[in-house]
Amino acid sequence: MRELDELLVRYLEDSYVDDSDADKAAFREVLTLSDPELNSYLLQRQTPESESIARIIDRILRRNTP
Repeated sequence: MRELDELLVRYLEDSYVDDSDADKAAFREVLTLSDPELNSYLLQRQTPESESIARIIDRILRRNTP
């Protein structure tokens, strides 16, 4: 899904470089999620069980909120 890719690339370009090692690892975990799972998290239909993934999803969403 192109929209998902755009959200992830924007986060990668704007935030990843300054992230802690733990947040970088969590972002890499996010990249392993299936598209339907990632979509449900980004559309806030589900909440990730993993706190680290939930934190990154939250940061991605806050980063892309107008």
